[in-house]
Formats: sequence, C-alpha cells, structure tokens
Amino acid sequence: MNTNTSTNTGIDPTPADATTAIRSTDLTTKREIWRFLVTRPSAQALAVAIVVLGTARLVVGDYGRGDLIAIVATLAMTGTVEWIIHKYLLHAPLDSWATRTLGTGTGHHRHHLDPTDPDWLLLGGLDAAVFVTMFGAVTAAWSVPLMWITGSSILGGFLTAWLCAAIGLFHYEFVHLMVHTRYRPRTRFYKGLARHHRLHHYRNEHFWLGVTSNTGDRLLRTLPKQKTDVPLSDTARTLGQ
Repeated sequence: MNTNTSTNTGIDPTPADATTAIRSTDLTTKREIWRFLVTRPSAQALAVAIVVLGTARLVVGDYGRGDLIAIVATLAMTGTVEWIIHKYLLHAPLDSWATRTLGTGTGHHRHHLDPTDPDWLLLGGLDAAVFVTMFGAVTAAWSVPLMWITGSSILGGFLTAWLCAAIGLFHYEFVHLMVHTRYRPRTRFYKGLARHHRLHHYRNEHFWLGVTSNTGDRLLRTLPKQKTDVPLSDTARTLGQ
C-alpha cells in the first residue's frame, strides 16, 4: 500500500528515497520477494513492532482463553477492516477531507497509475509505524471490553490482539508485493488473492478490495462470481481523478 515517508496512503506524496531501480515485475521467485521485502523500511519497522509486542506479551504472561478470543476476533475482522481502509481511505478522492488531512488517497492513486513501482506499492517506514499505532488504538477499543466481558486478562488479550494486527500488516505487505511480481502462487488461497487483486487493478477498481482476505468483499458484495459480471472500468488506473 513507497519508501521512508511516502506510501500508498500518501502521507507524504514525494518518496524520500525514490531511487529504487528494481520493479516489482523483476521479482520472479518467492525467495527474491522476501529478500527484497526485508530491505524495505515498512518491513523493518513492522519487524521491530512485532518483536516489541511479542516480547511485551511474553513478559505479561497470564495466558488463557483471552488469547484465543483475541486471535479469532482479529482474523474475523481483518477482511472487513481491510475493505474499509481500502475503499474509504486509500480510494478517497484527492480533494476529499481524508486525502487533504491525512493524505490517504495520494500515494494509492500513484500506485494505481504505476502498480509495479515499489516506491508506491509498499508502505514507508513511518507510515507502517503510524498504521501499527492506529491499529493499537482501534484494538484497545474492542479488545479491552471484550476481555472484560469474557473474564479474560485485559492486558494480555489486548497485547495478543495488537500483535496479531501487526503480523497481519506485515502479511499484507508481503501479499501486496507478491501479487505485483511475476511469481505465481501455488496454493489455491494465494492464487485467489492474486487473481482478485489484479482484477481490482485492471478490471474494475470498485470491486475485489480485499488484499489478504476476501471476507470483506463477500460481506459487502464486491466479490463478483465472474469477472464479466462487472463492467470493464476506464478509470481503474486513474481512480477517476
């Protein structure tokens, strides 16, 4: 969803180190994808966040059913949360409040114009840190009451849920990069994700909004049974802007 301070979210529309010579289509194997990803600021920032949150969870201890509840709840919400962010923040018009205030639509617009440019395909390090922090606030809003209601460890459940959210964002970065490379997944799950995301870019930008999960598309009716069920959009690259 870019480099140090510029991403799909467009927090800063100008890449700080836009010197990437490689294109995502230059990557042809899973090993190449991982080797490239770990050099990017977003992956490095997320790795730090995952280690910190994982360590904090180990220190707190008090494991129990709250951890399982937190994991299941996070997985269940992932697709819908991803859908909402994609539609209402990343696809926000350039003159919208979200883009003018948060810059969310600028970088993603650039990504649709040039999908294989890693500087706009991946989050920047700062943006990844911002997203993890935002996820922490949102996670606290639902996990703390849920842990209290179920009689689970509030701090432990919250940290587990936040850790899952950070891992989920790292997974998002991997899947998003993979889809835009020449590597073709072998499993049915990832094949489906790759196909749907390519249709989002090249068939119709209003559909197939999920990247790591299609549950949001299923619930909100943006997952056509056949690609021909929706028209070929002439604004898939420009987002109509």
